[in-house]
Amino acid sequence: MERVVNPQRLVHIPFCKTECGTDFYINTGDCREISGVLTENKRFETDFFEFFFFRKGSGYLLLETRKLELHDNMVLLLSPHQQQEWVVDESQLAYRFLIFREDFMRTFIADKFFMYRLLYCYQSDTPPCFVADESRLDEYAELLTRIKCELLHPVADSYHIIVSLLYYLLMLLNREYAAQYALPVDLPKNSYAFQYKELLEQHIYERQRVSEYADLLHISRVTLNHAVMAQFGVSAQHLLKQRLVAALKNEFLFSNRSIAQLADLFHFSDASHLMRFFKQQTGKTFMQYYRDYRNGDYE
Repeated sequence: MERVVNPQRLVHIPFCKTECGTDFYINTGDCREISGVLTENKRFETDFFEFFFFRKGSGYLLLETRKLELHDNMVLLLSPHQQQEWVVDESQLAYRFLIFREDFMRTFIADKFFMYRLLYCYQSDTPPCFVADESRLDEYAELLTRIKCELLHPVADSYHIIVSLLYYLLMLLNREYAAQYALPVDLPKNSYAFQYKELLEQHIYERQRVSEYADLLHISRVTLNHAVMAQFGVSAQHLLKQRLVAALKNEFLFSNRSIAQLADLFHFSDASHLMRFFKQQTGKTFMQYYRDYRNGDYE
């Protein structure tokens, strides 16, 4: 098997409170404040959530292995540790942004799985974006403005005010996202489905069986599958394969590992087993997928 060599360096960008000029792991503003940031590095990932509210959009974003066309009246919702490559003319963009680390809300919101409950976070079945009309963008902008005011002029209760505003905004976005993609929004009966998503993020490289995650949760595979189906409308096996294929694509495209090394990394019995799995899930061999991606045939 031909070795694919990644010639580009992936830059890791952590949240820096000093650079953001804030005492909290959150910041918001408009595109003029971060001019040049999106294209400063060719390919990068962050350790924080990044939300963009576009009044004017053009160009596209390569998000891991997916191509997202940018357009007017678009809300873009990016989770941490996703590889990004922005192919844009920043002078042609008009947007507000919101960035925050997940642990920013931990003191105020005891639910450690809150972000996993949001339908637009940590998933890839539906795109991490939706269309918003002017009135909705105005509503989001008002909440962002109020957050910004608290950041610029913090007082004793600013943290609680900011978290309350952020919580409200995140839930509004979740409601609209669910409506546009016809996703279930039932209140959770338990946390198994969300714990499962968190465990997939932590263990996908070494665990590829639903039963292994059920064991980690101390429940049966049937119970786990029922919980996932009720919450997300898909099976536990579907979520696992979705996450595994995404991880495989990223490692294959953006690392220098051979297929044999990928098989070892993901604990497949051998390279041929990995190649069969990839072909079953994508309809392409690794090299077909690589050639299509390099020729601009994105997902």
